[in-house]
Amino acid sequence: MQTVETLNEGLKRAYTLTITAAEIDSKVDAELKRVAPQIKMPGFRPGKVPANLVRKMHGPALTQDALNTAIQEGIQTLIAEQRLRPAIQPSVSLDEGFEIGKDAEIKVALEVLPDVPAPAIDGLKLERLMVPAGEAEVDAQVAKFAEQQKKWDDAAEDHAAAQGDLVTVDFVGKTEDGVAFEGGTGTDMGVEIGSGRLIPGFEDQLVGVKAGEERVLNVTFPADYPAENLAGKPATFEITATKVQTPGETVIDDTLATSLGLESLEQLKGLLKGQIEQELNGLTRTHMKRKLLDQLAEGHDFEVPPTMVEAEFDQIWQQLQHEATHEADPAAAIEEMEKERDDYRAIAERRVRLGLLLSEIGQANGVEVSQQEMNRLISQAAQQYGPEDRQRFLQYVQQEPMAAAQLRAPLYEDKVVDFLFEKAEITDREVTREELQAAIESEDGFASGTHVHNHDHDHEGHDHEAHDHGHDHADHDHAHGNDHAEPALDDSAEPAADEAVAAEPVKKAATRKPAAKKVKPEGEDAEAPAEAKKPAKKSAAKKTEA
Repeated sequence: MQTVETLNEGLKRAYTLTITAAEIDSKVDAELKRVAPQIKMPGFRPGKVPANLVRKMHGPALTQDALNTAIQEGIQTLIAEQRLRPAIQPSVSLDEGFEIGKDAEIKVALEVLPDVPAPAIDGLKLERLMVPAGEAEVDAQVAKFAEQQKKWDDAAEDHAAAQGDLVTVDFVGKTEDGVAFEGGTGTDMGVEIGSGRLIPGFEDQLVGVKAGEERVLNVTFPADYPAENLAGKPATFEITATKVQTPGETVIDDTLATSLGLESLEQLKGLLKGQIEQELNGLTRTHMKRKLLDQLAEGHDFEVPPTMVEAEFDQIWQQLQHEATHEADPAAAIEEMEKERDDYRAIAERRVRLGLLLSEIGQANGVEVSQQEMNRLISQAAQQYGPEDRQRFLQYVQQEPMAAAQLRAPLYEDKVVDFLFEKAEITDREVTREELQAAIESEDGFASGTHVHNHDHDHEGHDHEAHDHGHDHADHDHAHGNDHAEPALDDSAEPAADEAVAAEPVKKAATRKPAAKKVKPEGEDAEAPAEAKKPAKKSAAKKTEA
């Protein structure tokens, strides 16, 4: 095989590989010897079919297989001899004029990983903002549990429903022309007036209703309602109130804990305190990680593969486009995005550079993901599939090294970050939850996102994680009523505060147009595009910082 370099510009490389006809024919002969004993042909005993007849019958297929094998071997030889570290899967094309019996000319184009300068990790200084889990916060969580467990007492027959009451209704939803719409009919749905679970106006119009009373409620579906045929449209709900109940007294004692399967109220408080501490520790880590990445980014600047940046930018842009559809004014949101396209591309470049940098630090300092840890990751990932698909997933991970690399990268990144935390000089400062959250939300600039690239697994090309950046509508749980379709639910609610924990902030513009909502940070482990992991929920269109 002959190799000629045709491009060496920055991180781009291109080569022409010439595989001679003799090399291809040699592989055909080898394949012929392998398969000939298995060929059956009338008039010949098994395994005794002459090689020339086998070649005549199966020659084109054998030649194609031999050529494919030669190309793969040629690329691996090229990578080894040129000491290449591909950043992406090489682009390979066969010369259009190739004919069987002639030399094959192969064009190979790829981008390589840059030579990352020795990372400067000495002298890192970080501040750890600590928030104690106070008793008041624990008590507030206990009160929420008590609220969820509250009992309802049947009201008197002439009782008019008020705020805080539970009204059980049968309903039929109709469009403005009087036609019942799909999924708009249900029975025995419990509606807690004032809970805010249903679309605006629905609950308020139940105030004053009595058991047995019929009413027609006039509502307008939110503009971002999931059902496109209803979004922004007026509708009516013909309801019959079958029952009105008032909230019973909520008592916070050991009985509350035992109703949850626990032994005592103290045990419940202990569990809740542990959860709060875990959440606060997550916020603390988020802030520290951002500051760490800021220091690394400020101290290192090197060229990154354009294709990796483009792939990362595409993921960011697709997320923003999807989220823009859930804004009050999608067109204005998209217009604002377009004005800041260059900013988002810079974010993508930063993500890729930080990922390469973290990977280099991990490689240089012996950070590894053990086989035991990998087995646990694979097992956890397999649980999202049914029994039949689970086995296919396990086989896929075993057969596709890049699939395993995608699972490995988030944990690998976390371990590198932990290593750097150990190296850094850390000072502690006690703050309130509000101060910590304000510190996280106030950080502007390109302070987030990484694109971990594990060099040990890169010769087969680079794959990007398919982040689920879609808009997650809140899934409201109804403690009352059955599981029928409930078109009146307001699915546009923002995720809970604990879903906004982020390792990296989203970039905030200096000024905000009305179309863009306040940015919320992403999940802490949502920073490694090269890894397959379940992303944190995100609220409506925001500027994704990396």
